[in-house]
Amino acid sequence: MKFAKKISVLAITGVVALSALTGCGSSEDKKEAAKEDYKIKVGYYNCDHMTAAPVAEEAGIYKNNGLDVTTVGNGKVPEAMAAGQMDAGYIGTKGLMAAETKGSPIVIAANNHLGGSEYLVVSSDIKENKDLLGKKIAADPSEEMLWKIDFGPETGLPADSSKYEVVNMDSDKDKYLALKSGQIKGFTTCDPWGSMAEYEKTGKIISSTQYYEKSTGKASNCCSFSLNKNFIKEHPELAKKLVKSHTEAIEYIYTNPVKSAKIFAKAYSVPDEVAMMTIYKKTCGEGRTLTWKIQDEYKNNIEMYKEQKALDEIPKYEDVVNESILKESGVDDFDKFIKEKVDPIFPKGMNYDDWKKKAEEVDEKLN
Repeated sequence: MKFAKKISVLAITGVVALSALTGCGSSEDKKEAAKEDYKIKVGYYNCDHMTAAPVAEEAGIYKNNGLDVTTVGNGKVPEAMAAGQMDAGYIGTKGLMAAETKGSPIVIAANNHLGGSEYLVVSSDIKENKDLLGKKIAADPSEEMLWKIDFGPETGLPADSSKYEVVNMDSDKDKYLALKSGQIKGFTTCDPWGSMAEYEKTGKIISSTQYYEKSTGKASNCCSFSLNKNFIKEHPELAKKLVKSHTEAIEYIYTNPVKSAKIFAKAYSVPDEVAMMTIYKKTCGEGRTLTWKIQDEYKNNIEMYKEQKALDEIPKYEDVVNESILKESGVDDFDKFIKEKVDPIFPKGMNYDDWKKKAEEVDEKLN
């Protein structure tokens, strides 16, 4: 995305006159000031894994870091980034890696969410797992890698689309509404739609993925905070500030769960209680799955895609992951942050009721 503005003759005259008075350095200062005024677009899906985007905007984190950011929810993020219409986005890692081999100018700048926290949800009238066979589902078991690795082995349901009536739906929210209205009997999703089904008693979660591959025990990655390579090249300082904002939003979610849940509820149009259930899963119930730390997960993903023949072409690690921006952004150490700021208040293994009570106490003190 190019950042350029037409400048009137009068404006040019003014710049020339100012340069004569103040020296040639002022034009460079103006260029830097212009870059700081750049309007950034960040995209995300209606999935709980990507809640750092609306939190960073609503909690004022982008603004505090001197950024002018507009977030766009539930758009076609990879396509918009590839077309230069979006500077950054929260994207599923598999799709991102597939797009890179086809020339997409998108690179991973920070981690976002460990693998896992995907759910197989069925209608409440499905009494036994086998009752789903032959029913209409918004999922494609033959094509969904998670069905082969997690859902199938855990439920005994075959990863064979011919055993069901498969329908395609792009939006997880649409899948949930279809389940609620009785149009389908099952679907795969991330939260808040699993929690929403259980909250409204329209369905139940019968299987969930883990952040590690069960067969190998290796940690995997779900989705990433990614930047357009042209944005990095043209606005390197803004790229660093944007990555830092991403990490601060995740910190905010861990340390301000009630406020984060309210932001989540507003952004995803769900009840506050569903939002609290979702934030609990992200930060405590399923482990510390939200993270910005780049480690072996991406390399493990590449190996997993290779073993599962999940991609037509396997990318090189260095072509899809740019570790330098995160290192140069002055962000906190994730493990130290969790140990010092989260573990003493919300220890792992805490049940939902105790976590919610503690979260409300924390919110009272903060207010």
